[in-house]
Amino acid sequence: MKLDARFFAILTGLAVFVGLPMLFYAMGDAPRRSLLKEVISVATFLSFGFMIGQFFLARSNTALAGLFKPLTVQKVHKYIAYSAVAVIALHPFMIVFPRYFEGGVKPLDAFWTMITSFDNLGIVLGLIAWGLMLVLGVTAFLRMRLLKRFATRYRGWRYFHGSLAVVFTVLAAWHAIDLGRHIHTAMTAYFIALIFIGFGLLARLYWSAVPRAPAAQPLSEGVQS
Repeated sequence: MKLDARFFAILTGLAVFVGLPMLFYAMGDAPRRSLLKEVISVATFLSFGFMIGQFFLARSNTALAGLFKPLTVQKVHKYIAYSAVAVIALHPFMIVFPRYFEGGVKPLDAFWTMITSFDNLGIVLGLIAWGLMLVLGVTAFLRMRLLKRFATRYRGWRYFHGSLAVVFTVLAAWHAIDLGRHIHTAMTAYFIALIFIGFGLLARLYWSAVPRAPAAQPLSEGVQS
């Protein structure tokens, strides 16, 4: 029975973070371009969805906690997160990469123009989100060294990591909604709904970790205050 539940959980995750985004992609009315450009677009928005999915791997997700061992969930979290970070880290370069096979503006010229378009809010937010994502990935990879070096308690690290992930997600979502070629109304609503649910799970985890003051002991009978 538990094996069936695990299979259903994995299938549900694939449907939510792969199947539905691909369905919304197919429903979109953006003109199709070359196969290379479409593959890059699909890889990018799926990777962003996987980044949102990391919030669903929090310990506050009791459905997963009851099915999988914490170590297994942690490993899945790392593998998916690092893979998604790698794809999104290449995103600015992959945008101009197809220009190597086309005429017109040279790839490096297009790249420089893109990253210096500070009058475009979507570009600016994307650059900030990209930088935050790199910090998020590097600090996660060096977590144990940082904990030892700065004597930071694990709870403090978790708050730092979670807060950074929230800021990155908000800015990246804004960037994607503003400039994303395939981010139409339905996909926008879908990603926003996932983000709110994911933030709720993270808030629930942090709230449950807040130390509670011990309940006041009732005065014994006959004892005067």
